[in-house]
Amino acid sequence: MDYQPQKVVISKDASGPSRPMLLDEVRRRIRVKHYSLRTERVYIAWIRRFILANGRRHPRGLGQVEIEAFLTHLAVEGQVAASTQNQALAALLFLYREVLAMELPWLDGIVRAKRPQRVPTVLSVREVTSLLAQLDGRMWLVASLLYGTGMRVLECMRLRVKDVDFARNEIIIREGKGAKDRHTVLPQSLVGPLQREVARSRALHDDDLRAGFGEAYLPRALQRKFPNAARDFGWQYLFPAAKRSIDPRCGAERRHHVDPDVLSRSLRRARLRAGIAKPVTAHTFRHSFATHLLERGYDIRTVQELLGHKDVATTQIYTHVLNRGTTGVVSPLDTVT
Repeated sequence: MDYQPQKVVISKDASGPSRPMLLDEVRRRIRVKHYSLRTERVYIAWIRRFILANGRRHPRGLGQVEIEAFLTHLAVEGQVAASTQNQALAALLFLYREVLAMELPWLDGIVRAKRPQRVPTVLSVREVTSLLAQLDGRMWLVASLLYGTGMRVLECMRLRVKDVDFARNEIIIREGKGAKDRHTVLPQSLVGPLQREVARSRALHDDDLRAGFGEAYLPRALQRKFPNAARDFGWQYLFPAAKRSIDPRCGAERRHHVDPDVLSRSLRRARLRAGIAKPVTAHTFRHSFATHLLERGYDIRTVQELLGHKDVATTQIYTHVLNRGTTGVVSPLDTVT
């Protein structure tokens, strides 16, 4: 029997009959697996793009040829980075394995694009000082916290009030990369500013409660297990947004954390004012944190734990950017008299 390609319903049509939509099932499965909202949006976008690229044919009727052609088109015509191509592949693997429940042995044989090994951009202590001097207010505090703790930007933005332990001088990072918790240092120079930020967060929370709101987003099933915890001050974000917004997962009006893009824009302006030629992102502070600790003689295992790296080999990349070099090699030119 010849296969009759089935068309995929991607968006709802109020005038037509109700039909199950594939992307809705993808979205539901992603939330069952507790993936982040950012991952959900990225996977949905890639799956939609894959379906449209194949004439809206249902993925069940597509296979290795179509997937490889799609990925090749991204690399050759789109000239996307290897990480972007691998991201698209990850979305398609999720579609076939988790949503369509199709065991396709050839999926394991698809070659992933090789990501180039690049030396991270690291700022000197003087450059960090100059950059921070061009920031003020909350963005100065967030940038200082990134450099002082080695956190990733989303780990910082997602901090709850209860995660900052002033008594023990530490910060608890919940569900970092790989869904792992870890501890990092609380810089003493930031204790005062952070306490003022906590007071600001409390004032906003009190205003929300008086207005009939004040529930924070709780991960996983905590909302059902502890129904009153969402209104507890300890669960509020340390860096709350200026305005409440609608949670796309449930439609509730809540106060989310500050958008990381706000920090990105501030860093771009600060870099120009500081006259720094190197590219600077929020992740640059993490690279600088690790490198400066190693330069001061801290053990690489300690740095690994603070960064939350699974393998010490990931941390070792910072040994390649130390001021003294990995082996203390002196250029032969410097020995010429």
